[in-house]
Amino acid sequence: MSHRGVDAVPAERLARDLQAAGHEVWLDLWEIEIGDSIVEKMNEGLAGAQYVVLCLSAAGVTAPWITREWAPAVARQLENSGTRLLPAVLTGQEAPALLADIKAADLTADWRAGVAALLRAMDRAR
Repeated sequence: MSHRGVDAVPAERLARDLQAAGHEVWLDLWEIEIGDSIVEKMNEGLAGAQYVVLCLSAAGVTAPWITREWAPAVARQLENSGTRLLPAVLTGQEAPALLADIKAADLTADWRAGVAALLRAMDRAR
């Protein structure tokens, strides 16, 4: 999962919902320990990812760390390498232009319905 630090609480909630549905979730809050290389851990998490869930929020998705997560996922998706970028709207935010044509799961109006839509997309890709 890719998210801004300010979105840690809803991102962790979403991660737990996906985990409860049987998906293995890599979340920085759970995987990166004090003293770990952040870049190395991010690379490990992204290396075998079938999906990259990009949490969109009012905080934006253009910060350097989050861009380093989702931009390569878009490139891998375009190359048909098996990775899919799945945007999930946590709070009101338009996606960057590069992602404008990718439909997002909307968790703002109805969290459960948004999670269900995200899970359907993940199940279709299996």
